[in-house]
Amino acid sequence: MVKVVVLEVEACMASSAAITHDVMATANRVSEASKRAPVFDVRTVRCGPRRSKDEIGDAGLIIVPGLGTASADELDDKLKSPACRRAGDMLVEAFSNGATLAASCASTFLLAEVGLLDGRRATTTWWLAPVFQRRYPHVELVSDQMVVADWPIATGGAAMAQMDLMLAVVGHFAGSGLAQACANYLLLDERRSQAPFMAITYLAGQDPKIAKAERWVRDNIARDFGMEELANAVAMAPRTFARRTALTCGVSPIQFVQRIRIETARYLLETTRLSVDEIARQVGYAEPSTLRRLIRRDTKHSPGHFRPAA
Repeated sequence: MVKVVVLEVEACMASSAAITHDVMATANRVSEASKRAPVFDVRTVRCGPRRSKDEIGDAGLIIVPGLGTASADELDDKLKSPACRRAGDMLVEAFSNGATLAASCASTFLLAEVGLLDGRRATTTWWLAPVFQRRYPHVELVSDQMVVADWPIATGGAAMAQMDLMLAVVGHFAGSGLAQACANYLLLDERRSQAPFMAITYLAGQDPKIAKAERWVRDNIARDFGMEELANAVAMAPRTFARRTALTCGVSPIQFVQRIRIETARYLLETTRLSVDEIARQVGYAEPSTLRRLIRRDTKHSPGHFRPAA
């Protein structure tokens, strides 16, 4: 049986903690229903403003639910708090003793803050990805992925990616069969990418120049234009524009434009009866096959998936 500690840092995201316990309990129930021993022995350790006697001990798996912060400034303050500093020390010690670690959403910052992700592949919540990339340059950030399992450390994306992270943990420790059984029991769909859920408007709004570029793209979305023209429209050199787009949104200029086109196409698919060919033209693609390919690449669905039910 795997000894598991759910490390709940002060004011952590309640839904993230609950998902963790629910998936672990479901894995045990499914295993017992198959006449096998339960897989996980789970207990909670809480890190608050005051020092606690709770210790991780000899746990083989430490799971850190999301920190529950609403902004980058709030996250920065929380990472400096005594609770997070103690949690970081506990994670470093546990990892040095051979424990496997799993964290999602803003709690991935906690692992990175103490150097546990240096030289590793990781993901984080999409809306904090640019901040993460700037703050931890030694981490290979894969911001579009829902879960990055670089064992013995696994990281997950935005808040509800805790479900996906937990299924990855169950699969790692107990096999893909039990992970799939848990997913079926809890009616969870496999989700590999955060890309369909990323709001480019939110990310662009963090930089006035990139926000202006977003508005320009939307105003000119039906025509073909190059990245140099876009950069000129916001009074930046192409190289500077590319750097600012990467820092703000975590994407290249081409990907930035593609995200806006795909987002607009999805809106038209969901709210109009325009054909895919017409929608492709309205968002700047002369060949409808290009739009179909990009939608399938980013969402794993065909355009028809986004049509409202009759």
